[in-house]
Amino acid sequence: MYTGLLHAHNGFRWLVLIALLFAVLLAVSGWASKRKWGRADNLSGLVLVMLMDIQFLLGIVLYAFVSPITKAAFNDFGAAMKNSELRFFAVEHILLMIIALALVHIGRSKSKKDVAPEKKHRVSAIFYGISLLLVLAAIPWDRALF
Repeated sequence: MYTGLLHAHNGFRWLVLIALLFAVLLAVSGWASKRKWGRADNLSGLVLVMLMDIQFLLGIVLYAFVSPITKAAFNDFGAAMKNSELRFFAVEHILLMIIALALVHIGRSKSKKDVAPEKKHRVSAIFYGISLLLVLAAIPWDRALF
């Protein structure tokens, strides 16, 4: 079960990254060109939120129930904090990803509200952009890419 979930979580990250990058580029281009908020803008935020939520669910199942890495970290948390790999997965990865997820939700929520249309792209670009940076920082790039 662990291997299957890990592969699903690992592979699904590419969908999340593509959706996140697309949403950021769409928001930045809309902000720069002062384009009206359209259906594609709304849909990109919706798809991004859905994909990130699915990825979070896969990750939380790994983290809380099946990962031998987090189980080892929780057996001796003090020692885990001295080991960079255990600390990364027990604290850093999940913390940064939860913040990134929250920022995507906030950005989507704020862009749906009745703010001035010219501000929707800016809000989306800022929140999605920060989320993209956090996701890129929290991905374990030394792991297998596929």
